[in-house]
Amino acid sequence: MRTALLLATSAVLAVPYAWCAPASLIPGGAIAGNVKNTLGIAQMGATVVLYSRSDSIVRQALTNERGTFVFEGLVPDFYSVRVSLSSFVPAIRRNIAVQPGMESILTINLASVFSSIELVYTGPPRGGLMSDEWKWVLRGSAATRPVLRFRDPGVTSSSRTAMFSDTRGMVAVSAGDSAAYGTAGSQQDLGTAFSVATSINGTNRVQFSGNVGYSSNSTVPATSFRTTYTRDDASTLAPAVTLTMRQMYLPNRAGVGMVAGSTGGAPAFRSMALSLIDKFQLTEGLKLEYGASAESVTFVDRVNFLSPFARVTADLGRAGSLQLAFSSGATPAELTNPASGSSDLQADTLRNDTLQQDLAALAMLPRVSLRDGRAKIQRDENIELGYKKRIRSTTIRASLYHEVIQNTALAISSPTGFLPETDLLADPTSRTNLFNAGRFHSLGYSGSVEQRLGDHLDLLIAAGRAGAFGGHQPLLDGSSPDDLRAALEHVQRTWVTARVSTRLPVTGTRIASSYGWTDFRALMPAHVYLTDSPSRDTGWNVSVRQPLPGIFGMGGRIEASAELRNALAQGYLSLATADGGRVVLIQSPRALRGGLAFIF
Repeated sequence: MRTALLLATSAVLAVPYAWCAPASLIPGGAIAGNVKNTLGIAQMGATVVLYSRSDSIVRQALTNERGTFVFEGLVPDFYSVRVSLSSFVPAIRRNIAVQPGMESILTINLASVFSSIELVYTGPPRGGLMSDEWKWVLRGSAATRPVLRFRDPGVTSSSRTAMFSDTRGMVAVSAGDSAAYGTAGSQQDLGTAFSVATSINGTNRVQFSGNVGYSSNSTVPATSFRTTYTRDDASTLAPAVTLTMRQMYLPNRAGVGMVAGSTGGAPAFRSMALSLIDKFQLTEGLKLEYGASAESVTFVDRVNFLSPFARVTADLGRAGSLQLAFSSGATPAELTNPASGSSDLQADTLRNDTLQQDLAALAMLPRVSLRDGRAKIQRDENIELGYKKRIRSTTIRASLYHEVIQNTALAISSPTGFLPETDLLADPTSRTNLFNAGRFHSLGYSGSVEQRLGDHLDLLIAAGRAGAFGGHQPLLDGSSPDDLRAALEHVQRTWVTARVSTRLPVTGTRIASSYGWTDFRALMPAHVYLTDSPSRDTGWNVSVRQPLPGIFGMGGRIEASAELRNALAQGYLSLATADGGRVVLIQSPRALRGGLAFIF
C-alpha cells in the first residue's frame, strides 16, 4: 500500500515536467524591415528602436548598407517600432503583432514631411516553421493554448496600413518673362507653384497642384488648382479623374480689353474642367488610352464644350512601337508628355517627375480670343500617327498628323487704334494682345534621329514640313480684322531642329541647347504632339538645371533652373500698314525665366 501511494505521488508530480517543453523548443517571432526614402533609395545607418507593449525599450539596431534590419527571437506580444535618421521625420508604428514562428515584414518610407511604416505581410522566419515538439506542446498544454488565439480581434487589416504613404512634394518659385499664352509650360510673371502627391490607405493616389501669381500689369492674383485621383495598386491601367480650376484677371491696358458687357476693362477669366482618362490592355502588345474633358469657360460669355480623346499604342517588339492618337476640342493634357520628342537626358528627368508633369498640364490655359466682342475658344481637330524605334543607343522617331484649328489665337503687336477694341484681347502672360486669325489647317510630317554618347551627352537632329501663316500682300489694304485675316495665307514650310543635351558628371548640371530653323518670313503655329514624336523649336533656346545640396538639415533636394527661349527673336511675321506702321504676328516671344524648386 505504501509503495502504491509513493508511485502515485511521483506520477502526479511528474505531469507538469512531462508536458512542459524546454525553452529551446519554443521558437519566437521576428520583425524585419527595409528603410528607404521617397525616391526608393535604401537608407543605411537609420536607428531602429523596438518597444514593448508598455513602451519600454526592448532592442535597438542600425540598418545595413541595404537599408534592412531584423529583430529575431521575440516573445509573442504586441510591439512598437520607431525609425529615425538625420534630416528625416521619424516614423512610428504601433501594435505590431508578433506570432510564434512568424515574421512581420515592415516597409519604412522616410520623408521630410510625412514618414510612414507599412506592415506588408507576415511569413515564416529565416529559421523555418515551428518544430514538431512545439506543436505538440500547443496541442496538449492548457496553459499555452491561448497562444493560438493571440491575435487581438480589434486589430484588422485596415489598421495595419498607414493612412498616408509614399508622399512626395515640390514647391517652386519662378520669375521672368512668360512663354506664349496657352502653350505647355507657360506661367505667370511671378508665380509660386506647388504639387503634393500621396497614397491614402495604400490604395488611393491623390495629387494636388496649384499655381498662384500675378499677370502682367495686373494687381489681382491669378490662381490655378488641379486635383487628380486614381487607384494606387499593382496595375498601371487604373482610371484617373482630374478636376482643374483657374481664375485670372486680364491686364487693364489703355485702349485694350473694353469689351461689350464689361464695366472695368479687365474682365475675369474663369474656367473649370473635369477630365477622365482610362486605360485598357486590348492584347499583350496593344494598349488603348481614352477619355474626355468637360470644360466650362466664363469670360464675357459662358462657353461649355466637350473634348474627347484617344490613343492606341502597339508594341511591335524589335520593330519598335506605333501610336495612333485623336483629339477634338481642347488639347488633352492627359495625353501630352513634356518629355515627348526631348532628348533622353531630358526625358529621364521629366518622366521620373510626375510633379513637374502635373504643373506643366496646369499651365496649359485655354486659348481665348475676341471676335466682334464675343469670346471665342480655340478648338483643335487632330489626328496623329507616330513611330519610334530604338537601335542600341540610337532612337528613331517619325510622325504624320492632320490638324484643323478653329478660332486660332495669335499674339499680335499693332499700332494703337489700328484694330478695334472688340477684336483685341490683352494677353495675360505678356505685353502683347491676342487676335483671332480664324480657321487654320495643317498637314505635317517629321522625322528625327537621336544619338546617346555615353551617359552624359545626347545629340538630336529633326526635320519636317508643316503648315504656316504667310503674308502674300506686301501692304494691308485696310485696318479691319477681316482685312488682316485676308492678308494671311496658308502655306507649307520646312523646318529643321538641332539639339544637344549634356549632364556634367561632377556637379550634375543639366544643360540643353537647341536651334530651330524655318522660313522666318512665315509664322508656324506650334503643334502639341500626342505621340512620342520629334518636336520642333523656334530660334535659339538654352535651358540649365542645377541641383543644389540641401540646407539646414532638411531632406529632399533643391534645384535651380534658368531658361532662355527664342533668344534671337526669330519667327515673327511682319506686315506693313497703309500709314507706314507695322503689324507683327508673334509665334514664340523672346523670354527669359529663372526659378528655384524645393523637391521632397
